[in-house]
Amino acid sequence: MPRIDNKTFYSTAIEKYGITAKGVNWHSKESQKLRFDIIFKMLPQDMDKYSVADAGCGFGDLYLYMIKKKRVPKEYIGIDSLVDMYSIASERTGCEILIADICKDSLPPADFYVCSGAMNVLEEFETHLFMQNCFNACKVGFIFNALHGEKKSETYNYLTTAQIEEIAAHLGVKKVLFKDDYMQDDITALFLKESI
Repeated sequence: MPRIDNKTFYSTAIEKYGITAKGVNWHSKESQKLRFDIIFKMLPQDMDKYSVADAGCGFGDLYLYMIKKKRVPKEYIGIDSLVDMYSIASERTGCEILIADICKDSLPPADFYVCSGAMNVLEEFETHLFMQNCFNACKVGFIFNALHGEKKSETYNYLTTAQIEEIAAHLGVKKVLFKDDYMQDDITALFLKESI
């Protein structure tokens, strides 16, 4: 069970801020862009050879960012649990968007799974399930960002590097790469299926 009601958490933000970075509960458009930049550094340059599934795609902002950066994958699939996100992302991206609970539903295969921010309000056990499902469904790797540190919050889920490494070991991840020098209290990780 999420720490808070997911539907209320996001629908309230959409009502207040509309289809913006704040509408998906990012602090700002700049912080969302910075996280996307880090994800992009971990993805291959030749994205047109790979498929990408965006777990917790929100409004489809990551795909629009890929278009802007001229690094569009050969296939993009957005996945979100909320109908509002499904409708908006479908319209904005023109891509296949699925409604699914990433913690428990069967996920489509893709070369890379990417998640930016969608795990931030999950409980620790759900975070593990989310990562497990995404990693199992990816063919090459799973890239995600998360709130980083030992802070305790009633709303947000913080993970330490040690916790992420423990989950990676449990999932049989061959190689883990971290980037944590771009923003306070944030980390991006890449779980690879093969050590490259």
